[in-house]
Amino acid sequence: MPGFIEKHGLWTAEQHRQAAELLKRLEAEKIRNIRIGWGDQHGIVRGKTVTAGEFASALKSGKDFQLVTAIFDTTNHPIVPPFGAENHLNIPEMIGLPDGVLVPDPATFHVLPWVEDTGWILCDAYFRNGTPCPLSTRALLRDQLAKLAADGLAMTVGLEFEFYVYKMLDPKLSPPDSGYPPAPPEVANIAHGYQYLTETRGDEVEPLYTMLQKNLEALGLPLASLEDEWGPGQCELTFSPLPAMQAADAALLFRTAVKQLCRRHGYHASFMAVPKIANSFPSGWHMHQSLTRDGANAFTRDDAPGPLSELGMQYLGGLLAHAPATALLTTPTINGYKRQRPDGFAPYKAAWALENRGAMLRVIGGPGDPASRIENRIGDPNANPYLYIASQIIAGRAGIATAADPGPAVTAAYLSDRAILPGSLMEALVTFQQSDLLRAELGETFHHYFYSLKKFEADRFLSAVTDWEHQEYFELY
Repeated sequence: MPGFIEKHGLWTAEQHRQAAELLKRLEAEKIRNIRIGWGDQHGIVRGKTVTAGEFASALKSGKDFQLVTAIFDTTNHPIVPPFGAENHLNIPEMIGLPDGVLVPDPATFHVLPWVEDTGWILCDAYFRNGTPCPLSTRALLRDQLAKLAADGLAMTVGLEFEFYVYKMLDPKLSPPDSGYPPAPPEVANIAHGYQYLTETRGDEVEPLYTMLQKNLEALGLPLASLEDEWGPGQCELTFSPLPAMQAADAALLFRTAVKQLCRRHGYHASFMAVPKIANSFPSGWHMHQSLTRDGANAFTRDDAPGPLSELGMQYLGGLLAHAPATALLTTPTINGYKRQRPDGFAPYKAAWALENRGAMLRVIGGPGDPASRIENRIGDPNANPYLYIASQIIAGRAGIATAADPGPAVTAAYLSDRAILPGSLMEALVTFQQSDLLRAELGETFHHYFYSLKKFEADRFLSAVTDWEHQEYFELY
């Protein structure tokens, strides 16, 4: 009998070929375990470790998996009653929380260099009836890329991540610290920081960077640079451009790899945008993007009046027009909005400029430049990579469809008369909910789901009594 994958026609002919080659590779390299991973709604990898024999079965029938994880907020609180007669998400297949099926994508297989004889692979999520799980963000990006392809276009993405690495002092593993969420670890800085790009500061963290570089390159990730950033122990790693789906998969693997590697070597890595650690400087995720047509950069200007081609300027106009609505996808955490500061590096106005880091959208390139592109500077390092990239396609395609005019470039971005971006997760929820474009492109089911997910998180935050409130009111009143 045909397995689940063949029965429902879930793989291309190329994936079937890759799967056959993968089985041979597992035997030749004596891989004994494979981590089957799924990128959840938060951009966190969840999954199971299976033996090589069980994995061979999963390449035919998929692997059972608890899709209950799809209704968890960032601390695993269910956002809807898990065992009600209705699940409030309009997804009948999820009532009662039955198992779903994870279907491995053979193209995403890697051998983990830091774990003995162990591989890693990404999966797509399906219900047992063979229909895709509508909450799968990887599938959502695939749909958007298919729409681009129907337009004769493809997308190239450059990843640029900022994050912190600290020396681990106390992981806080005592029972009283294992709460819901647990107590954050106690850490120390690995460098003083605030000597941006100095060689001496870079040399202080060279052993860390060497360890990361060896492992990330062994994974096949196209690492381009390792830089000492502003804050104490703040790092920036950049990657060579990749096709959009490969970039999203690489971002997911990169973040989980960095956290695992650092923990194994006595460090704590955090992609939190603004850690509550003294003298921390905000971290961001700057996404470089361009469209291609027949392999050539479709943003490169020929005789168009702007720094980009006519299509590129329209795409730019779409990113600006829909920036408030897409904020929930580019900056999905409470903490991410605390990057916004006067004259900082996280712009709070929907403006563009040529080679200007104060603008939300920094245009790089000019006439005949094959590397012409747009850098979006508002991304939260924690953003789900599939949703972040998909949000750019949705907004950019809308700009192309309407011949959107981005207006003139700004020179003083923070003084410009431009639309203000959401300043909090609560404001982003409003602009997201009001967007007919996002509702149409994401689908009613996912749009409602993601709004519910992030509203649950925002409501939990608003109901918590903060240190600020206690200090402000406890004695005074």
